[in-house]
Amino acid sequence: MPDIHAERILVLDFGSQYTQLIARRVRELHVYCEIHPCTMPFDKLRAFAPRGIILSGSPSSVEQPGAPLVDARIFELGVPVLGVCYGLQLMAKLLGGAIDREAHREYGPARLEVLEPVGPFRDLRPGEHLDVWMSHGDKVSAPPRGFRTIGSTPNSPYCAVADPEKRLYGIQFHPEVAHTPRGKELYEAFLEECGVSFGFRMGAFAEETTQRIRAQVQGERVICALSGGVDSAVVALLLHKAIGPQLQCIFVDNGLLREGEAAQVEQTFQSRFHVPLRVVDARARFLGALKGVVDPEQKRKIIGREFIAVFESEVEKDRKEHGEARFLAQGTLYPDVIESVSFKGPSAVIKSHHNVGGLPERMKMQLIEPLRELFKDEVRALGRELGLPEAIVGRQPFPGPGLAIRLLGEVSEERLQLLREADVIVQEEIANAGLRERLWQAFAVLLPVKSVGVMGDERTYESACVLRAVESLDGMTADWARLPWDVVARISTRVTNEVRGINRVVFDVSSKPPATIEWE
Repeated sequence: MPDIHAERILVLDFGSQYTQLIARRVRELHVYCEIHPCTMPFDKLRAFAPRGIILSGSPSSVEQPGAPLVDARIFELGVPVLGVCYGLQLMAKLLGGAIDREAHREYGPARLEVLEPVGPFRDLRPGEHLDVWMSHGDKVSAPPRGFRTIGSTPNSPYCAVADPEKRLYGIQFHPEVAHTPRGKELYEAFLEECGVSFGFRMGAFAEETTQRIRAQVQGERVICALSGGVDSAVVALLLHKAIGPQLQCIFVDNGLLREGEAAQVEQTFQSRFHVPLRVVDARARFLGALKGVVDPEQKRKIIGREFIAVFESEVEKDRKEHGEARFLAQGTLYPDVIESVSFKGPSAVIKSHHNVGGLPERMKMQLIEPLRELFKDEVRALGRELGLPEAIVGRQPFPGPGLAIRLLGEVSEERLQLLREADVIVQEEIANAGLRERLWQAFAVLLPVKSVGVMGDERTYESACVLRAVESLDGMTADWARLPWDVVARISTRVTNEVRGINRVVFDVSSKPPATIEWE
């Protein structure tokens, strides 16, 4: 089997908000790439043996003290290098060009004229124009010796430069963002310069990963915490394909799941795929622990604590029945890995996140994280490759603490049922309108307030519900979705008519930032 990681691209991160988008664009073109901080030691960089290198943007100026740099020897490795925005300016500075800090800042759309069809412009024609997206304060005022101008805009005469003999290219704009409509073509042209075969596909990934799991696990048993979300579901199927009966999945029903979710998990994994599955009904335990709690952080910590306690207990039962399990599987994704090694450092904690963190150390188990190289869209593609039903593969992200953080105030079975009924209506109407694929998430939130209403000439005093719908690429930032008003109207009418206990629906028009996607 060919090594699907052999032809890899290195993306060096200088702190740009768009760095993950660069990697996603490369992966969408079926080329394996990794993001590493710009501080990556040169010896490790050389040992990485990339087919090409992409230098990201940055919020810094290359002329300011302490600006992030890179070892200039990367330009002598003989592989193509593409500098994007700050990457272009850094390339110019390190190779003898000049930077203008007095230039007018440029944020927004620009019109670029292609002057020479090389590098990322290799498939374009001289004189052709491109709509591009700018986001910079500095600009190149003189390219390094040996570089030619291959594209310009009225504000940036050296908007794109190249040394074709050394295969060094720099562009001032951001082809990774949607506002550069043909940006994917430009990355594809650069990857062609790198000589890759575009062979990183999920079928090959599944085969390679199952072999790697078998080699790691040998004859030992593996425990997998199955939540019902797409990540843990794909992990479970991948492990089952690799080691079959050596796998034991544990599904904890905490009573905070969406309507019908627990039954769907049991039916899919036990009945359809015959995955060894232990279902734990812990609804009463979790609701009892949450009684009277209204603070969102306290809710998260209680849910995390109770999950660990239940999970440890079930693992101990499994040990007594089947012997020690040496491995614990979880669905860590590549954005989590990137965040932990980001050039900018770990992000501030906005909310506690709920996972199986802490369990491997407590239980002396080794971790298996078969998805740690993948983005969310790749995980979905892998799930389809493995035959996972679309109802699970296409499921929107769902928080670990479940409905407890979409139900503001105290958690009770009565309020959970109101929220579930409202959420079912939201999901049905979003699907009926053909909006599911466009939206990152759409869901209902139950507020801890009541308001006066009138139904059938009678006064009501019932709960208020929020409709939340956002568009996003990765959940790190999000914009509120401009839903068609007839869809909003149908949701509001159905919720107030069909959910006894809710008489008012409001629509959340907040983006992330400044808000978060979830309300708690």
